[in-house]
Amino acid sequence: MNRKDFIAQSSLALAGLVVSKYGMAQSEFPVVRIPLSQRKFTSEAVENLIVQVQKNIGNRKLAWMFGNCFPNTLDTTVDFEMIDGRPDTYVITGDIDAMWLRDSTAQITPYIALANKDKKLQLLIQGVINRQVYCILKDPYANAFYKNDNKVSPWKDRDKTEMKPGIHERKWEIDSICYPIRLSYLYWKQTGDLTPFDSQWVAAMQLILKTFKEQQRWDGKTPYTFQRVTSWATDGVTMGGKGYPVKPNGLICSSFRPSDDATVFSYLIPSNFFAVVACKQAAEILKALHQNDLANNFVQLGDQVHKAIMDNAILDVPRFGKIYAYEINGYGSYNLMDDTNVPSLLSLPYIGAVDPNDPIYLNTRKFVFSDANPFYTTSKWGEAITSPHCGLDMLWQLSIIVRGLTSASHDEIKMCLKQLQDTDANTGFIHETFHRDIPEKFTRKWFAWANTIFGEFVWKVYRDEKSLLD
Repeated sequence: MNRKDFIAQSSLALAGLVVSKYGMAQSEFPVVRIPLSQRKFTSEAVENLIVQVQKNIGNRKLAWMFGNCFPNTLDTTVDFEMIDGRPDTYVITGDIDAMWLRDSTAQITPYIALANKDKKLQLLIQGVINRQVYCILKDPYANAFYKNDNKVSPWKDRDKTEMKPGIHERKWEIDSICYPIRLSYLYWKQTGDLTPFDSQWVAAMQLILKTFKEQQRWDGKTPYTFQRVTSWATDGVTMGGKGYPVKPNGLICSSFRPSDDATVFSYLIPSNFFAVVACKQAAEILKALHQNDLANNFVQLGDQVHKAIMDNAILDVPRFGKIYAYEINGYGSYNLMDDTNVPSLLSLPYIGAVDPNDPIYLNTRKFVFSDANPFYTTSKWGEAITSPHCGLDMLWQLSIIVRGLTSASHDEIKMCLKQLQDTDANTGFIHETFHRDIPEKFTRKWFAWANTIFGEFVWKVYRDEKSLLD
């Protein structure tokens, strides 16, 4: 047996018959990770990490869950090949056979830290960057794509927008084109490799900049509209598919949230924060490529959007003081809430938009986890953020994970870890949501983003304060 197979088999054995560091076996954890022969991709660096973490933490259920969840994206969702000498990686979300720009970035990001230890893994990540560039050049307003350019969306007869073959869904979400920049930037910073950033990548950046500027809607116009024939209100956009009017102020309009639900007011503040970060990151890479004019345009746009956030999106709210609004329209109307998908108000430090100790963020965080937030819910199984996407009774484990990732409190981190291990419905995996009273009632049995970011959370705790995992 070669080293790669030995490591993979060892990881599988640890998942099925967990051996504690005291030498005591616990057989109550079944083997639920997909068999080695059926895995889409195996990384020696990832398998090494799984063995290391499982061996050295005391909480055996968390060890079991980490071994199942952290590699889930590689095990089940990636389709890697070389096309015309270039790596290409198509990444589905799990139970939906389509590639979201957001999800694919979030699913792959935790592996970037291991890229220098595994050239195959590094090539896989390059392939995701290349595939995302291909998708953006096809349509920067679309959020989800097929690998097959001829495949037709099931929404084609119900969506009134400019649909093309090869596009699964065409919901304009600012974060969709921020995430590929995030992936490119984190990859470059980790590896120092500029290989993926060729003329096609630069062309995608030009298109992203153009799209951001179009959606500032300085003249009140937009080339993008979206309507859907449906009874589900959050799937459609009002006012002929343009959304309610906004007063131009430099912010970027987003027709949809990261949840794929329509915005109430088009100035979605967490996503505008993300755009500021993306503009800075794109500019830094472009300067390394000596694309100085394009880099400067990104810097100017980022500064403009950031100023607009500071001037328009900070509200003084009783009980909390100054906080960031979730959505505004520029006319003085605002939506005070938080949704669960990233970017959210809660996730702002995670995406690099604010300092974790920013006083306004800390006030906002208190608001998010209070009864002033209509989508904050508590139950005997924990507390989390819900969403219009699945309803008020369904708690999102993703919000618990992000809470832990953005917390400096050991007690809060331990609370998040306990809630996650208590609400897996004994499956060993993370889901989209669980019912507030019945964790066994959950949505999305196979949701790779949630699985992988859970692994990212456990790994972060392992590096920062391993004792919290005992």
